[in-house]
Amino acid sequence: MSPTTETTTQTTLGIGGAAESTDMVLNIGPQHPSTHGVLRLRLVLDGERIQHAEPVIGYMHRGAEKLFEARDYRQIVMLANRHDWLSAFSNELGVVLAVERMLGMEVPERAVWTRTLLAELNRVLNHLMFLGSYPLELGGITPVFHAFREREELQNVMEEISGGRMHYMFNRVGGLKEDLPAGWTARAREAVASVRSRMDVYDRLVLGNEIFRGRTRGVGVLTPEAAHAYGVSGPIARASGVDFDLRRDEPYLAYPELQDTLEVVTRQEGDCLARFECLLEQTHNALDLADACLDRIAELPQGPINQRLPKVLKAPEGHTYAWTENPLGINGYYLVSKGEKTPYRLKLRSASYNNIQALAELLPGQLVADMVAILGSLFFVVGDIDK
Repeated sequence: MSPTTETTTQTTLGIGGAAESTDMVLNIGPQHPSTHGVLRLRLVLDGERIQHAEPVIGYMHRGAEKLFEARDYRQIVMLANRHDWLSAFSNELGVVLAVERMLGMEVPERAVWTRTLLAELNRVLNHLMFLGSYPLELGGITPVFHAFREREELQNVMEEISGGRMHYMFNRVGGLKEDLPAGWTARAREAVASVRSRMDVYDRLVLGNEIFRGRTRGVGVLTPEAAHAYGVSGPIARASGVDFDLRRDEPYLAYPELQDTLEVVTRQEGDCLARFECLLEQTHNALDLADACLDRIAELPQGPINQRLPKVLKAPEGHTYAWTENPLGINGYYLVSKGEKTPYRLKLRSASYNNIQALAELLPGQLVADMVAILGSLFFVVGDIDK
């Protein structure tokens, strides 16, 4: 080729110190590392160190709060059921408590105790998922098999009464859909005992694992001040020393009579390990509460499980707020009524939405390798963020 026709192209990729001083922007997602949801993290890195973190949400947004306004008070239970698909019964519970408060309705005692029982069983189901999936995110595959085996025991009794495995739709305004099947309480007691007998596997297999402790101890420390500032709640906040649990501090359902059994588990370290320990101990306590509820239900006389409602249910004009201690933290519903059969406004305060905002505080200064450990320890469901 002659010199007159030859062309040469040069591209400069980076030069010495100029390249070193340039921050890298890394997008994690949009997906959750264990694939139960769609979340994006926008990280600004300086080498292996995170300088800035921004959770980017909204990929699963369903507009549930606007849909509430177009459904009557029976139908909104179905919508409220679904934002945290691991806490479906507890989600239903909050919205029916809000409507019942607006109506000034007293729920039969049998329904109160049964609701409390099912809420605690749902808490165990939720926690088992994270007790198994969190070690999985750190490279330990075995615990998740144990977790799903225990979940199946409890799923079977929940499915027997409601017909659903995830979305139970068993709560109704005024009580529950129907009474418990014959012999169900005995089968539930057996399931609780069976799960409790094998819970020590997490103490031995997970907490006793030096690699797990090395990856989580002292990592992702959330201070009590930051937890308060971001509205963090549930086991994540209690792992940072925030001693607050609605079941004790503003009790509802049958919790006023369960104070001797209820234990509010706290830690002071605020790291990933403390969050896992709080979750595990809270699971043990939820099994104890379930047993206490089963004992009480056995003593109750036969009676109604719900209130008879008019064909068209209308809440009186006014507003109220009902909040519950859901498995992942505080879940609240602010209900505004204009006296119609549909809510004028129903604002949902979900636990995961506040909890995940703390990532902006937790991740800066941490290594990229610790990012997954911190993210997984916040125990969130993306549908609960994108409500």
